[in-house]
Amino acid sequence: MKAAPHFSDKTANSNSLRLAIAGLGTVGCGVIKLLQEQASSLTDRTGKQLVVTAVSARDRTKDRQIDLSSFRWYDNPVELASDETIDCVLELIGGAEGPARDLVEASLKAGKAVITANKALIALHGKELAQLSKTHNAPLYYEASVAGAIPAVKIVREGLAGDIIKTIGGILNGTCNYILTTMEETGQSFEAVLKEAQEKGFAEAEPSTDIDGWDTAHKLAILANIAFKPLQFDSLTVEGIRSITASDLGFARKLGYKVKLLGMARQHQDGSIEAWVRPCLVPEKAKLAQVDNVFNALTWEGNYSGPMTISGRGAGEGPTASAVLADIIDYAQGMRLPLWGRIVEQEETAARSVASLKSAFYVRLLVDDTPGVMADISAVLRDQGISVHLIAQHEFKLEQVYLTVITHPVANSHITDAAARLRELNSVHGAPLIVTIESLC
Repeated sequence: MKAAPHFSDKTANSNSLRLAIAGLGTVGCGVIKLLQEQASSLTDRTGKQLVVTAVSARDRTKDRQIDLSSFRWYDNPVELASDETIDCVLELIGGAEGPARDLVEASLKAGKAVITANKALIALHGKELAQLSKTHNAPLYYEASVAGAIPAVKIVREGLAGDIIKTIGGILNGTCNYILTTMEETGQSFEAVLKEAQEKGFAEAEPSTDIDGWDTAHKLAILANIAFKPLQFDSLTVEGIRSITASDLGFARKLGYKVKLLGMARQHQDGSIEAWVRPCLVPEKAKLAQVDNVFNALTWEGNYSGPMTISGRGAGEGPTASAVLADIIDYAQGMRLPLWGRIVEQEETAARSVASLKSAFYVRLLVDDTPGVMADISAVLRDQGISVHLIAQHEFKLEQVYLTVITHPVANSHITDAAARLRELNSVHGAPLIVTIESLC
């Protein structure tokens, strides 16, 4: 249910909307450029002049290739919340804590509209922010927090409001998708491609949030909260891509798969929700397998809409700034929705443990090329009730080979126990790699 359009008293009869931007990085400067480039058409859309009046960033002297001289400058972004000449605050600082959180909370308490691209803040503190938004009648918008130019929040919260969503997720991190694509195409190591991604600006100098799966987890939590119910973030299962090698990508391709970092959430018939982030083997003919480089993809299945996938640019100045601009337009036009799209509040619940979930798996082992090794491995798998669909041997070096195993569907706990036992075998070197095979894509 959509709430009635609402403006605070200071904007309802005004012909202008006064904006403040905290954070003048790529996205913040991109928003200013779009507001200037589209000024006339935006006024036609909203009936208001959208005017940036104040900004805040850490370094006032930095050359941002954009004229900021007409804006009031705040060294402390939180002070924007108490500026009575500001109608709407754009939080583009980032981070779940610190000045970003302080600014958003202070702005909501002051009754100001807030627009943010901060997925960590929404995923970790959405419950508290939703309450502040409701208590102080201050709208909070966050379209730009998920998947850049793909209108993921609008699709799930508005476009699919009349559907019953069964599955939601996709490829939600362009950095990881670029790394996996480039490793497969070039055969380079993870470390080499990560360095290249950093040099091209596709990966942060400190990349752990991306490559360890947390960025994807933040976005998945937001989608699951809208599609199903609020989830306790720390109950999600999160795994990144550090363990994936170029050899794995080559082996997978020979088997008819591609490797993608997926974030997926599903609601089961008993009402429980699985939600996880991990590398997966995806059939090469599936739509998600065709999404490469820095592109993102949102995939879902509804009772009435069926399975659908949409892809697009998931990050960068243009895609993210345009998503922020869409939220500005929504606010200017009076669009008001509850944070997760539900009038009735729900308590947070834990995601279902993945231990009991069944899937087929890809297992990669480095083993001695000696008689009896295959029998030992088969015995471990048999003892855990794991049925093998396919097993292949790949040359590695003198006296050692890679073995790749594709299993039939089995409980996650069984494959985890089997991996621990396989590691104890003298003929197995290093930890086995276990990757889920995700067929519903």
